[in-house]
Amino acid sequence: MAASPPGRWDLRLLDWRMTPAFRSSDISPATPVMLDWRIGGRCPDWADMAERRHAIVVGVEEAQARADLIRSGFADALPSQVALVELAARMVKLEGLRKMIPRHRTVGPLRLDLFYRDGQADGRWIGLHPREFALMWRLAECPGEQVTKEALLTDVWRLRHEPETNSLEVHVSRLRAKLAVSGLAWLVQTHPDGGYCLSTEGAASFKAFARDRRAALDSGAMITQERRLSRESTVESHVQQTRYD
Repeated sequence: MAASPPGRWDLRLLDWRMTPAFRSSDISPATPVMLDWRIGGRCPDWADMAERRHAIVVGVEEAQARADLIRSGFADALPSQVALVELAARMVKLEGLRKMIPRHRTVGPLRLDLFYRDGQADGRWIGLHPREFALMWRLAECPGEQVTKEALLTDVWRLRHEPETNSLEVHVSRLRAKLAVSGLAWLVQTHPDGGYCLSTEGAASFKAFARDRRAALDSGAMITQERRLSRESTVESHVQQTRYD
């Protein structure tokens, strides 16, 4: 986190990119951090770091202090004389931790569970087919962003070419139908430039659309009922007026 780390800690010598940060609030979430423990280089609010498991403290000479820092949640604590290659290896491990696939992904009211390979809404399982879940999981990787058809076929179907079938469109249709049961059909949107995306702000507009749609259907039903009653009244009047003298 120091602006100019000593050469033995300078990972830029191994083609790393290092960004100085002087307060814990300046650190991006889940970013691997090297915390300079030396007097004058130590971050003043280091105790407020929220994601200590992504940070290695360097420059801690006392063994007890290193042990205390590790017990407090830091990924590792090292003395000043650590070799650059060793420091890089430990930072690579943190980078791998950052890229670990999470068990859950949440998009709006839907929570996807990688262990059960299904989604929950209001505490109820959606009942997704494995490929439907894989499709939803891939879209949830970047909510609101376009995922092309080619990317979905590569990541979900493991295909390097576009098949002659419409399997993707069929699975999207089935996925929307299952989401619709929980009122979440608005989540999966067709992107204007092709492919699909998960909507992050469509709930309100969809509910408004659904409300207006129900009102229109109810209004149409009332008009149809009135017309039917009017026709029945006309027929009844005609029958009553018919005389056979």
